[in-house]
Amino acid sequence: MVRRFRNISFLLILTLLGSCAAPKVVSTWKSPEADDYSIYKVLVVGMAQEKSTRVAFETKLRDALKVKGFEAGRGSDFFNAMFTSTEKTEEDLDAVEQELLNKGFDAIILTKIIGVESRKRLRQQVGNLGSLYTQFSSDYLEHQDVMYNEGHEEFNLYTAETSLYCICTDKERALIWRGNLNVDEPVDIERTIAMYIKVIRKAMEKEEVLF
Repeated sequence: MVRRFRNISFLLILTLLGSCAAPKVVSTWKSPEADDYSIYKVLVVGMAQEKSTRVAFETKLRDALKVKGFEAGRGSDFFNAMFTSTEKTEEDLDAVEQELLNKGFDAIILTKIIGVESRKRLRQQVGNLGSLYTQFSSDYLEHQDVMYNEGHEEFNLYTAETSLYCICTDKERALIWRGNLNVDEPVDIERTIAMYIKVIRKAMEKEEVLF
């Protein structure tokens, strides 16, 4: 499926990403023509209202790309406050793509939240996780409140999506790769940003895309 990079509206994303549980890859898609694209300079864009979170994410992913030998820039440096505060048209984004081409960029990697689902999980004392009970009585006594208490807490499961688009001069501007990940309820944004990038990097390495 070929899609243009045109639906930018800086909504909520990484302010929702913060959890002790590592993000998990749900699905990936790679263009059959992905190996035909030569990418050297990438713009990293995180769609988020909170600027500090957006900058933190874009900085970490930019640095990860630089380690692999790519030139990389941040969307927070490219898009000014006036641009991100108003709705854009396809013509606006065409102009953005042309400006990127003029500055030597040939790809954009875009990350955003695409869904949220309410879930429930059992409450359990962290110190007892993985405990080995040698007697029925101690095991039962430790967990008996499950029988008469609700014993659960609600949390949100977010689905995030990272897409790599080519804006090469000699190729059709197209989607090269996409990955969808599940991310638990917010807890620690900095840690989750690092884990998210690690998981995405491994998924792309596996399919020989960028990393």
